Amino acid sequence: MALLKVKFNQKKRVKLAQGLWLMNWFSVFAGILVFSMGLFLKIELRKRSEVMDNSESHFVPNSLILMGILSCAFNGFAGKICYDSLDPAKFAKWKPLLKPYLALCFLFNILIFFVALICFLMRGSLDSTLAQGLKNGMKFYRDTDTPGRCFMKKTIDMLQIEFKCCGNNGFKDWFEIQWISNRYLDFSSKEVKDRIKSNVDGRYLVDGVPFSCCNPSSPRPCIQYQVTNNSAHYSYDYQTEELNLWRRGCREALLHYYSSMMSSMGVVVLLVWLFETSVMVGLRLLHTSLESIANPEDPECESEGWILENSLKDTLKSALESLKKIGKFNQVEADAEGAEGGEGGKTPAITTVS
Repeated sequence: MALLKVKFNQKKRVKLAQGLWLMNWFSVFAGILVFSMGLFLKIELRKRSEVMDNSESHFVPNSLILMGILSCAFNGFAGKICYDSLDPAKFAKWKPLLKPYLALCFLFNILIFFVALICFLMRGSLDSTLAQGLKNGMKFYRDTDTPGRCFMKKTIDMLQIEFKCCGNNGFKDWFEIQWISNRYLDFSSKEVKDRIKSNVDGRYLVDGVPFSCCNPSSPRPCIQYQVTNNSAHYSYDYQTEELNLWRRGCREALLHYYSSMMSSMGVVVLLVWLFETSVMVGLRLLHTSLESIANPEDPECESEGWILENSLKDTLKSALESLKKIGKFNQVEADAEGAEGGEGGKTPAITTVS
C-alpha cells in the first residue's frame, strides 16, 4: 500500500504546481536569509579571532553559507520544474531527472537538519576555544612593542569595554599574569625589585587590572590598583563591598553572545528545514500524480500521487535487500578475483624421468 496516497484531478494538479512554484521562490529567499546569517556570523567571529584558539568555530558559518547557496540553487531549479509541469510537453524533458533530483533534495534536507543541530550543540566547543584564546590573549597584553602582538592590548581593552567584562573568568585572572610592560617599570625602584624577586618566574605581578575593567556607572572612582588591599583605600573592603570593576568574565560574556546568536540561527534553520521538507513532499506528490496519468492525451483525467510507492516498512525492507545483494555481488567478485590469482600463481610440476 502506497504511503500518503492522494487523488488528483487536473484542477488540483494545477493548484499544486502553482503553490509549489510560489513556495520554491519563498525558499530561495529563505536560502538568501541563511546565507546572510552565515556571512554575518563569520564576520562577527573574525572580529574576535585573536581571542579564539582555533578555527573550528567557523564550521557553523561556513555550513550556513553553503546551505544558503545550495538552497537557492535547488529551489530555483524546482521552481522551473513546477512551472513547466503545467505544460505536458515541457514537463516531459524533466521526467528522467526528477527521481535523482528528489534523492538529492532528501540528502540536502538531512544536511540542513544537521546544520540546525550543530547551531545548538556548538556551545561546548566554543567555550573551550574562548577559554584558551582569552588566556593566550591576556598573556600578550603587555607586548605592545612585539610585531604580531602589538594590537592585542587594544583588542582586549575594547572587548572588556564593549562586553562589560574583565579577565577570562573574572578580574582576579589579571593578578596571575604580568600585564604591565617592562618598559614602563622602574627597575631601580625597591618595590619593583621586591615584587620581581618574590615571584618564581621573575614576573611583575600586582593585584591590579587594566583600566578597561572599570565600571563607569560606579559612583566611586575606579579602584584599579591594590584591589585586595583594604588599607590602601578609605572605607573599603574588597570581599564585601560591590567593586567598581566588571565582575563577569569575558569568556562567559562572549559565550553568551555567540551561543544566543547561534541558537537564534538554529531556530531559523529549523523553520527553513520544515519548509524545505514540505516543498520536497509536494514535489514528490506532483511528480507521481503526473506519472500515474492513465491517458497522457487526456490531461483532465484523474490520477494518484503518493510519497512512497509501498509502505514505509516494505520500502525499508526492499532497500535492505538491495544493499545485501550489492554486498553479495561484491563478495562474489572478490572471490572470483582471488581464485584467478591463485590459479595464475600456480607453477606446473615438472617430472623428470631418468
